[in-house]
Formats: sequence, structure tokens, C-alpha cells
Amino acid sequence: LAKVGRPETRFKSIHLAGTNGKGSVCAALASVLSLAGYKVGVYTSPHLSCVRERFKIGDTYISEGEFAAIGSRICEVLGDDQITYFEFTTALGFMWFAESDVDIVLLETGMGGRLDATNVVTPLLSVITSVSMDHEAYLGDTLPAIAAEKAGIIKPQIPVVCAAIDPQVIPVIEKSCRENGAPLYWYKKDFNFDYNKDGSWVWLGGDAFGGQQLGPLTSTSPSLVQQENEAVAIAVLQLLENYDLFVDLPEIRAGISKVFWPGRMEFFTREYQPLVAGGKPSSKTKKLQFLLDGAHNVAGVNNLAKTLESRFPGADLIAIWGAMADKDLSATLSLILPLFTKVIITQPDSERSATPDQIISLIPEGERQKAVGVPDVQKALEAAQETAGESDIIVIGGSL
Repeated sequence: LAKVGRPETRFKSIHLAGTNGKGSVCAALASVLSLAGYKVGVYTSPHLSCVRERFKIGDTYISEGEFAAIGSRICEVLGDDQITYFEFTTALGFMWFAESDVDIVLLETGMGGRLDATNVVTPLLSVITSVSMDHEAYLGDTLPAIAAEKAGIIKPQIPVVCAAIDPQVIPVIEKSCRENGAPLYWYKKDFNFDYNKDGSWVWLGGDAFGGQQLGPLTSTSPSLVQQENEAVAIAVLQLLENYDLFVDLPEIRAGISKVFWPGRMEFFTREYQPLVAGGKPSSKTKKLQFLLDGAHNVAGVNNLAKTLESRFPGADLIAIWGAMADKDLSATLSLILPLFTKVIITQPDSERSATPDQIISLIPEGERQKAVGVPDVQKALEAAQETAGESDIIVIGGSL
């Protein structure tokens, strides 16, 4: 970064860490701030299909030309020096945002926080979403150890908004904030939310926010933790007023109602033409329901399971499931398997991915008859669509 002019010092930012929820908070913040007329940069990971998805200003991803030009400059400056893939994308994002005259950048950590490449910034605010077990090989095998890595983004005197309220995590965050003189705003203590009878909800500010109440608000995602994440985003928006970044209630209400975060508890329907003899599409179509979710750790899969039970009671659920081999596969399978009538185990295109045979071997004998291995993802999708009826839901998840 020094070799390319310290771009990370040339824009205002909000820095986000946490096991789950970072991207959802980013999506909510970006939606509201963009509606309020601000030029908002967003850096998230991983991407679903194209690396350019990691870099966004407003609704626009970085262009192929800009990506190539900035990437080439980084390669020229490095010469024979080597950096990691994530360091490369982080430097590229910093350079693009610094050159694009943005009002604010939302920066999501890649892994952990303390040693993350994004942790070179001094943000306006730091955000820590929920903290649970994940990436144990890198971050530690206990919740306090993982929390300490997330708390590594806390900077002297920089306010922190935190939704990590596990009893093992709270003392770690509080200690780091105390040592850094960083004001701390807790979910469920300093702010919260409550549901209205019609399914809408209200953001509730405690004494730290002057007892303010904002609503009614409507969320787009069926996820049971969506309101928690959006409540965190609204707390951040309230604190941004201290830095002359203002939004009003109509913008908050409209922004929250339009949040879209692809592949994360994303529900939609699409037409499908069943295949007939010879593998040709039928003239008839059926309208199928899908839920995509990148749940890949125990906490994320637990939320997916609870969301399916709560939001889609009585529906037959068909799973397309694939996962990285380094995840806690036994624990995630035990949470999700009882909910499905059929499970199609497939294999993501990654050197880290588990094979269908590896995953099926971990399924208890009593549940194994509902599982089938289809290594090719496209064929797994076709198999699910052939099986599903219009009242069923095809749930695609396991690893983002």
C-alpha cells in the first residue's frame, strides 16, 4: 500500500468483522445510504460468480477495464514480491475507492480481523456482528479466542457497534474497547427491535440513542436474524450523524425494504420445463420455489434450519447440498437433515470441497436413504427440479 500511495488513508470507512451477518449489515447500510444520495463503496467477499462482485459503488461493480488497469499497476509495483489473493483484491479495492471520490466505504473483513488485510484502515466506526465457531484452524478453537481475533479491528477512540452477545464473547469485546477507549454500543442493551402484529418491526434505541424509535420497517429476507442485522445497520446510521452523514426515516424505511444480498437467504420462483423421453424439455412448465443460502458453519446452518421451520411450515423441502471439507460437516448435517424429504449431495468446484461420498458417509444410517450423490452441480440442479412439485421448496446451500 505504501508503494501505491497509501490509498486506504484517502477515504472514510466503516469496518465490519464477525462470523455471520457482515454482508447483510453491509447490504442494509449500502441500500439506505445510497438512497440518501451518498456515493457508497462496498468491499465484500467471497464472490458468487465473478471477482468483480467484491467491488461496488452504488449499484455498479468495478468495470473489467478498471479492474485490469489497477491490477496491472499492482503487479508492476510488486515486481518479484508476492502477496496473497485477498491482499491483492484488498489493495485493488482501496485504490479504486480512493480514486472514485466516494463519500463512505463499507469494508468487510475476509477472515478474523486482527491480522486481516483490511485492518490497515482507521474507520469512522467499527462493527462486530455475531461471533461463533468457524475457521478454527486460523482463528482458534474456542469462542473467546475467535472473539479476540474479531476484536482486533477495534481502534483507539473509534466507536464500536456490536451484536456479538454470547456470554463467552462479551468480556473479550468489553476488555478491548476499555483498553482502546472505544465507545461501545451493544445490541439488546443500547438498541434492539420489536415486531408489530402485521409482521413489520420497529427499531428501538436505548438511552445511548435518546430512546428513539424508528418504524414501521419491512425486511425483504425470510431469515430469522435479518432484523438483528438491520438493527445493527440502523445503529450505525444513527452514529454516522456525528460525522455529518445524515439519513432520515423515509430513507431508512425505503432502504431496508429494498435490501438485496444474493445467495444469502434469497427466495425466488422460476419456471422449469420438465424433461421428457430423450432428455428433451416438455411443452409444459412448472413454477418452482427456491431458497439459496450460503450457510456453511454451525451458527449459519442453525439459522437456516430455524428459518425453514418457521417461514415454510408444512412444505416438502428438497436440498442440494455441497460443502468444503474443512467445515464441521457432522454438526451441520445433523441440524439440517431432519427437515428434508430428499437430499442431493453435490461437489462445489474447489480444491477444498468434500466429495458426495465423504458427506454421505457422515449421514446417520436412519437418514441415509433420503440422500443421493450427484457430483456435477448442474446435474444436481436438474435432478432437484425434476423431483420437485410446485408446492415444494428447493433449498440450495452448504457453502457459499
